[in-house]
Amino acid sequence: MRTAIYALGMLLALAAMRADADAAEAIPFAMGEASPANTYLAVWMAEEAGFYAAQGLDFRTVIMDGGREMAADLEAGEIQLMHIGMSSVVRDNLMGSDLVEIGSLSNVIRQTMFVAPGIRRAEDLRGRAIGISSLGSESDSTTTLALQRLGLTRDDVRIREIGRDRFDAVRRGMVSATMLGEPSRSRAMAYELLPIIDLYAERIPWLYSGLVVDRTYLNEHRDAVLKFMRATIEGNYLAVTNEIGAKNVLSRRLNLTEAAIVDSSYENFKQETPINAEIDPEGARNVLRALADMGAGDNIDDYVDLSIIEELRGEGFFAAMQEKYGVH
Repeated sequence: MRTAIYALGMLLALAAMRADADAAEAIPFAMGEASPANTYLAVWMAEEAGFYAAQGLDFRTVIMDGGREMAADLEAGEIQLMHIGMSSVVRDNLMGSDLVEIGSLSNVIRQTMFVAPGIRRAEDLRGRAIGISSLGSESDSTTTLALQRLGLTRDDVRIREIGRDRFDAVRRGMVSATMLGEPSRSRAMAYELLPIIDLYAERIPWLYSGLVVDRTYLNEHRDAVLKFMRATIEGNYLAVTNEIGAKNVLSRRLNLTEAAIVDSSYENFKQETPINAEIDPEGARNVLRALADMGAGDNIDDYVDLSIIEELRGEGFFAAMQEKYGVH
């Protein structure tokens, strides 16, 4: 009996040692989250399904206030990747950083400009505050584009950084207008806020929601980046093929209680997400054209690295996912 107890104790000790060893071997991998939206669904699905752990990553999300601290945190290793659009990459690289987009979770502008109660026409916005998440962000660059469509310039309004909750700010009249994507876009519609200009309806190619790393980290830890991308892309496939599960995740992660808003957010994800996280070069070029006055140049290779996607395609990963999930 004593021998059996000793043997059992040894087995438990060995199992604990193996678990500790496995945990120690996992690669720490933190992703910065600028503003919660349905473009994160692939990441959330991958996390909850255990895909990151299966790839050997100790994955976690770091909540950030827009992309203001992105470059510093990537360079310091506080995060390994940032989920954000290309405008922020251009801004930081022009200030001396060396960041690159390695994948995309949206290749079109998915935002609409909504105005506060009492605003009825473009002229009403003159001299008023327009809310953006942070300077250099996608909400910033698309605001400039929306103002141009309305016959206005940034000099005609006051640009105000207000962080993550722009829907509540415009609904309460704290700002006179702001750009909103899903699910805030559907919430604004439900509250009958006026959409004064709908860039989403224009289907403008744009590197709107990307996956960003520091180029030095990519060169030194390419395998970790590949692991992250495999897990995230499989999260896309799972979300597309498991509608009920995906909607449950959206509802929980975004605190959505209205079924109609969950439905519209999911359909927007399904329609607009490149399932293999592939970057549309034309979308990248449009960002550079919009930021030409900043000195962005016209070489997308300064801001985009397509080699990770090409490596995954070459190794047959996309084909394997299509076969596994029956998506063709």
